[in-house]
Amino acid sequence: MLLPNVCRSISRSLLAAAFGIAMAIPGCAAQTQKSDAGQDQHLDVRSSVGDLHVGKDADAQKTGLPLYPGARPKHEKDSDPLNFGVLTESFGFKVVIAKYDSDDPPEKVIAYYRDKLKKNYGKVLECHTSEHGGDAHADVDDQHSKQLKCEGDNTGPVTELKVGTENNQHVVAIEPNDGHSGSTFALVYVFTRGKQGDI
Repeated sequence: MLLPNVCRSISRSLLAAAFGIAMAIPGCAAQTQKSDAGQDQHLDVRSSVGDLHVGKDADAQKTGLPLYPGARPKHEKDSDPLNFGVLTESFGFKVVIAKYDSDDPPEKVIAYYRDKLKKNYGKVLECHTSEHGGDAHADVDDQHSKQLKCEGDNTGPVTELKVGTENNQHVVAIEPNDGHSGSTFALVYVFTRGKQGDI
């Protein structure tokens, strides 16, 4: 499964379809959590065949990474945080995305996350792209986890730092903040698996 500009890859129709399927399963229990403003923050569906979580409750911690000092959640169209997970006996899929702004230049943010990724997860692959928010690739059907690689011609203003494999990856995509000083960055965690125990 290709997740180009990961935030757009999970559309509202897919989420609606997942919810509809889950609700049609016997023995299914759904629970929604609302924010103080009354907006839906997340939806949890539990059934005998699997669990579903859909929400805007993503943050740096849920991606498995620390938040860059002084960074602020990004508040623009298509910048809502996303926490989506489906877990069944036959497969599992989870993607967590959180976007932030910083007053610091991209070079400082890149250096910070390169160090944190290396300390926590190992070898860091650095790529470059024109995709805002970066790219992540994952194959739910493939039982063998593939090494991450740079996609396209490996050029562009967005720096991607990647660790892990296609089936279990952390990605940080950093770019200059359009029209402003500082930078904007996306923290992404993607996990997929086949049958229980397969990765």
